[in-house]
Amino acid sequence: MGTSLFPPGAAATATREAAYWHVMQREGALSPADQQRFMDWLVASPVHLREYLAIASVAAEIGDAVRALPADAADPEDRGNVVALPLRPARAPVARTTPRRLPRVAAAAAVLLGIGVAVHAALPSTRHYVALQGAPRMVTLEDGTVMHLNAESEVTATVGLLRRRVDLAQGQASFVVAEDRRPFSVHAAGLEVRDIGTTFDVSLQRDQARFGVAEGRIHVVDRAGKGRLLADLAAGQSARVAYADHQVSVVQEDVEAMTAWWQRRVVFRDEPLRDIADRFNRMNAVRLRVDDSEAGALRLTGNLRADDVASLRAFLDEQPALAISADAHEIRVRSRHAPVHGPW
Repeated sequence: MGTSLFPPGAAATATREAAYWHVMQREGALSPADQQRFMDWLVASPVHLREYLAIASVAAEIGDAVRALPADAADPEDRGNVVALPLRPARAPVARTTPRRLPRVAAAAAVLLGIGVAVHAALPSTRHYVALQGAPRMVTLEDGTVMHLNAESEVTATVGLLRRRVDLAQGQASFVVAEDRRPFSVHAAGLEVRDIGTTFDVSLQRDQARFGVAEGRIHVVDRAGKGRLLADLAAGQSARVAYADHQVSVVQEDVEAMTAWWQRRVVFRDEPLRDIADRFNRMNAVRLRVDDSEAGALRLTGNLRADDVASLRAFLDEQPALAISADAHEIRVRSRHAPVHGPW
């Protein structure tokens, strides 16, 4: 073919990509958008065209070799309508020459195995990650990206030949994205984050999704709105996108506060108590329960350890607008002006 099936360096990548596209073409599995991506890939480099033609040539040779194999011999047990002939004197055994096509078939089979390995390498790899209550975790994805997954969070990460994608089903995750030619995106609540070489955070809250950038830059896109750009965020910026109408609020934010939860700290700046309670409840068996909407809307500022329930209780006791009660299982908070429901 004039080229090795698995040449070193960039050509090896082109070979794997060519094998992937050839399989997709043969199976008719390309959508119009995928077909356009294939054409863009094919004309992007002469190496791509060369490797694709080489893969197609090998596949054709294998097909020819298989079709040239001799048909199986008739069943020796099927002797109907056979007339026995007189036996002739036995002759010395004659050495038989192995047909020349067998080495070619073996070589073709080896090449087919190589293509199979290449295609397998080209197929996307999908992994599911869950962090339980009180147990945030750090994971290195297959492409080298470091993912911090907060407690009570769940993601699915897919690393493929042409792109990298993470789906955040619930909770919060931060990403230190590894440098790679493949685009990296995070999908959550009908929104898409497109990374532009960065470290960023995604959090699904009660009424909104929050996106923060610690380093680099991201685009937040409305997938349901034909890819409409909602926010272009640089380091030190965060955006809150309402679930109901996708209204966007962009603010400046301290980078250290943005990633403080990696060290199990909850840093909140003028945030409603109901959201603060959600963040603490991820980390503790003792639950913070907010009994009324007035207390839940109270905006507070603080910096506490996420798993330090005693400090949380002390902080809440200092708020003159709140009334606090507690037992072994929960801390209950209400507005001092709200009617009491249940035992206090």
